[in-house]
Amino acid sequence: MIRAHRLVRALLLVLVLAPPALAQETIVSGLSQSRVSITADFDGSEILIYGAVKRDTPAPEGGPLEVIVTVEGPSTPVTVRRKDRVAGIWVNNAEVVVDSAPSFYAVATTGPLNHILSDIENLRHGITIERVIRAVGITAEAEQSGEFLLALLRVRTDEDRYRMLEGKVELTEETLFRADVVLPANLTEGEYKVRLFLLRDKRVVAQQQRLIGVRKEGLERFIFNLAQEQPLIYGLISLVLAAVAGWGASAAFRLVRA
Repeated sequence: MIRAHRLVRALLLVLVLAPPALAQETIVSGLSQSRVSITADFDGSEILIYGAVKRDTPAPEGGPLEVIVTVEGPSTPVTVRRKDRVAGIWVNNAEVVVDSAPSFYAVATTGPLNHILSDIENLRHGITIERVIRAVGITAEAEQSGEFLLALLRVRTDEDRYRMLEGKVELTEETLFRADVVLPANLTEGEYKVRLFLLRDKRVVAQQQRLIGVRKEGLERFIFNLAQEQPLIYGLISLVLAAVAGWGASAAFRLVRA
């Protein structure tokens, strides 16, 4: 009995001295559309990503709440080549194979990225474009491999495939947030991964992931399937269409001259 009383007192002492539990914050989110269809007249699509912060207790004290939203397209290997002038001719002089690079990547934030995200958290969660790109064995393939990665980032940024949208996430009363991300016309078919992060004091306190399906539809789907499944028939149809187009252009030119 004495031991039981001592155990109870010890447990009460632990509860009294223990620090208060941190307020738990979770994400409740939604997408304006979870499926995008690529048709013959497709010229891009705008995705609204919205959500709210769910709390069981009052918001914790400390730094303000920040939100980061990323949208990532399907990843594939990429070969980056460098051209040099040799004997007056521009030739491919070196190349590096990047193991995995997303076809599209956008990062939207509530503020400047370096003010709201630490390097350690970026490394842990792979949030920025540079962290997402994986280059396995790149150093062994070429000297100054970092320049090849910078070139890949520069080219895909110019093509509007990689975007940094600082300050484009709207946050209201540290509870409601929204971000608008425009998907370009040159989308790669597949699943697009949407990740949402809540941060305080440059640390990720909650995260969530959603998916957007992108598929070719209608005539685009038919042509794609034909090229993949019946390449011979696809080639013959392409030759016939090219011949008909050439004959039609020639006939029209003769009518104009007449």
